[in-house]
Amino acid sequence: MKLIDRYIIKQFISHFNFALIAIIMVFIIIDLMENVDDFIDRKAPVGIVIQYYIFFIPEMIKSMIPVAMLLSSLFTTGKLSNQNELVALKASGVSLYRFMLPFLAIGVFVTCASIYFNGWIVPTANKEKYQIEREHLAKGGRSDFARYNIFIQDSPVRFLSLGFFDETTNTVSRVSIQEFSDTNFTVLERRYDAGRMEWIPEDKIWTLHRGVMREFKNDAETLTSFDRLPMGKLFFNPDDIARKQLQPDEMDYFELRDFIQSQRRAGQQTARWEVDYYGKIAFPFASLVVILFGVPFSSEKRRGGLALQFAVGVLITFLYIASMAMSETLGQSGNYNTLFMAWLPNIIFFGVGVLNLLRVRK
Repeated sequence: MKLIDRYIIKQFISHFNFALIAIIMVFIIIDLMENVDDFIDRKAPVGIVIQYYIFFIPEMIKSMIPVAMLLSSLFTTGKLSNQNELVALKASGVSLYRFMLPFLAIGVFVTCASIYFNGWIVPTANKEKYQIEREHLAKGGRSDFARYNIFIQDSPVRFLSLGFFDETTNTVSRVSIQEFSDTNFTVLERRYDAGRMEWIPEDKIWTLHRGVMREFKNDAETLTSFDRLPMGKLFFNPDDIARKQLQPDEMDYFELRDFIQSQRRAGQQTARWEVDYYGKIAFPFASLVVILFGVPFSSEKRRGGLALQFAVGVLITFLYIASMAMSETLGQSGNYNTLFMAWLPNIIFFGVGVLNLLRVRK
């Protein structure tokens, strides 16, 4: 069987590469047709356009790997079935379960590789892609969007307004900090206003410079001036300032985890980010789940040949994407467990895939 396994793996990889490259080329052409006017209007150089799509390719690969895995499973098994090679294997005593082993081995490898690829490679490429969009497509605001007029909720009762953040010196200018009562969020207890705030890396705290502190108590206001005031109770750091302006697609697995934790400390609703966080692990497993559809379905001869198999692949892909979008929406609402909703499409399709495997002749 080792020779047969190598033959199946070779056929599978060949179909997988062809499907993935073909899908990516179609996506690039469609996206280029949509954005070509924007590139021309913004007078973007050809080199920038090429860079944009180079950085866009990892996102396309992430989204299309399960589709390519499904099509490759359908075409590889369908080809062996149509040429009676699968019939010969079954006649020699090879069960469908044993026949699926090389498919599942590839699925496990692709799933593990996709977890790393989706969690770290894709966010790095997306940062560059979004930067090009901001500069040359006028999308997402200015390129300096993470530095001006920043508003942060540091805790359920503490809010900050930052005029300008200088990431080279880790300083903030025009700082205003408002602290409200933890029993009545409409009552302002304390306010800090300073011309500058500096991050002290040795102590890992922020320090206010040249400002005033106002305390409100019993309908009276107490005003205190200071030249330097350590603010050890602030939870965020300079990296958090830039990270708060990023989209989930721009953050790697650990950055998104830390961002969610900081938002929880601030009392924010984190469901929409948690779905993305858990999805970075859940989505790659779709590459393994779709094999349970592709191999059993194509193992039996049907009228229509490759055309029918391609149509089935498109239908399954559409249903999976629709279920994923629905589960994300439900998870982001905050009314359901976000971990369960991120995995729900895989759970459903895994169950249907197992039923599909059980019903076919072994």
